[in-house]
Amino acid sequence: MILPAMSLILFDFDGVLADTLGDLLQFGQEVCDELGVKHTATQDDLNSLEVMSFATYGIQLEVPAHLVDEFVRRCLERFAEKKSPPAIFDGLAEVVHKLALKNDLAVVTGNSTQNVNAFLAEHGIVDCIRAVYGVDQPGSKVQKISLAREQFSAGMKRDSVFMVGDSLSDIRAAKEASIQSVAVAWGHQSLSRLMSGEPDHVVHSPQELLELFAGM
Repeated sequence: MILPAMSLILFDFDGVLADTLGDLLQFGQEVCDELGVKHTATQDDLNSLEVMSFATYGIQLEVPAHLVDEFVRRCLERFAEKKSPPAIFDGLAEVVHKLALKNDLAVVTGNSTQNVNAFLAEHGIVDCIRAVYGVDQPGSKVQKISLAREQFSAGMKRDSVFMVGDSLSDIRAAKEASIQSVAVAWGHQSLSRLMSGEPDHVVHSPQELLELFAGM
């Protein structure tokens, strides 16, 4: 399939750009312990989420409703206080640089804008990303996708706007926003989980992601 020239490519952050699985499990467990929640955080907790966010993660970890906002705040705080940002998946920095030559790139995430920007700067790709739509900005993921589309791809057809995600909710958000979805197999949710959302495209490595857009 040859994709159209000059696309808007929206990336989720955790599990797509940033290898944060270990951090999510560690920080989730630490905050649960602090809040007195008796639950052991595992990858199954992340894989089972219908909506990938820190709030739903907290609920999955059995955090009481009145403490969910505090759970989110403490998790985001831990990411911000890390001595260095998370690792980027192997080969992805080069892929982002190449994609940015002919496309507009942005990040739509449930993490904070501050944390994402620190990561982008650490890995030398900050100049590749036109905008970051973080959890600290108002609106749902669908609304932020729509905002990005208005800002960077006015008049573009659906076939020129993509959401690259690692969760079922990323795929669903793309469908609801009437754009194409690209599921990555290296993230926080299993490939079988992602396939249940019927993504438009599936890639198993950063190189495959580059090849998907090679026709541009």
